[in-house]
Amino acid sequence: MFLEDINFSLWCDFIERDFLDDGFRKLLEDKIINGATSNPAIFKSAFLNSPAYKDEKKQLKGKDPKEIYEELAIYDIQKAADILKPLYEKEDDGFVSIEVDPNLCDDAPGTIKEAKRLYEKIGKDNVMIKIPATKAGFEAMEELIASNICVNATLIFSPKQAKCCLDAFEKGFKRLEETKDKRQPSAVISVFVSRFDRKLNEKLFERNIRSNLLGIINATYIYHMIESRALSKVRCLFASTGVKGDDLSKDYYIRNLLYKNSINTAPLETIEAYIENKNYEPKAPISKAQTEEFFEVLKIQKIDMQEVYDELLQEGINAFKEAFSQILNELS
Repeated sequence: MFLEDINFSLWCDFIERDFLDDGFRKLLEDKIINGATSNPAIFKSAFLNSPAYKDEKKQLKGKDPKEIYEELAIYDIQKAADILKPLYEKEDDGFVSIEVDPNLCDDAPGTIKEAKRLYEKIGKDNVMIKIPATKAGFEAMEELIASNICVNATLIFSPKQAKCCLDAFEKGFKRLEETKDKRQPSAVISVFVSRFDRKLNEKLFERNIRSNLLGIINATYIYHMIESRALSKVRCLFASTGVKGDDLSKDYYIRNLLYKNSINTAPLETIEAYIENKNYEPKAPISKAQTEEFFEVLKIQKIDMQEVYDELLQEGINAFKEAFSQILNELS
C-alpha cells in the first residue's frame, strides 16, 4: 500500500517460496505492498513446514546446515528482489531484507564479513542487510553504508538505539561521499511496536494507564527523532505490528501508525485485515510533546523504561538465535 500523498509504504513481513510465486505477486500487482522483510523466525516456519523446500533439502542433504540454510534463503531473497525490481527502479522502494546470523550480534568484524558476503552472493541492489541494533551492530551499519550496501537496522526498542543507528548511518554516508561514489544506499530503522503492549498491558491496567498504547507512543517518539534528523534515504519502519489475541483489530498497529515518510512491515493476516478495512484515513502523528507526557506518567508510576528496553532487546535477540538454532538442527 503506497499512500503517495504521505509517502507511506506497506511491506510484507513474510517470505515463502510458493507464496512468492502467487500471493506475493498479486499483492504487488494490486499495489498493496511495496517490499518484504524476513528474519530467522520467518525462515524457520518456511523451511521446516512448507513442502516447497522438500526436494531442494534432499538435494542439499549432507552439506553443512548453515550452508543449506543460506542456499534456501538466498534463492528466496533473490526471487523476491527480482519480483520487486520494477518498483525499486521506479521508486525509492521495492526492497527485501535478509538478516545476518543472529549469533554474530556482539561481533562487529564477523557481522561485517558475513553481511558483505551475503550481499555479494545475493547480487541484487534492492536487498537490505538486516543488522541487530547492538554496539557491534552500529559499527557494522556504518561500514555497510560506507560500502554502499543498504541496511535494515533491526530490533530497535529504545530512542538511544535509534540515535546510535542514525549516528552510524550519518558517519557511513560521510565516508561514502569521500569516495566520490555518486550512488547512495537506502536504510530503514525498524522500530518494534506490539511487544511493549504484550509485555506491559497488565501492569499498566493496574495503574489505570490506557492499555495497547505504549507501543504506539514509543514508536512515535522514535519516528519524530528520525524525521527531525532528516537523513536522506533513511526512513522509519514500524515492525512487530502483528496482534496477539482478540482484544484488538488485526490491523490496529497499521492504521494507528500511518505516518508520513514511514513504512510498516506486517504479517499476512495483518495486511489482509487492513485491505478489508482500508478506508481508514491517515491521522497526524501523536506529537512529540504528547509522547513525552506519556513517558512522564510512566515515570511517576515507577515504570522503568530503560529496564523494559533492555529486556525486550535481549528477548528479541534470544528469540532470533533460538529460531536460527532450530533451523540448523533440523537441517543437519
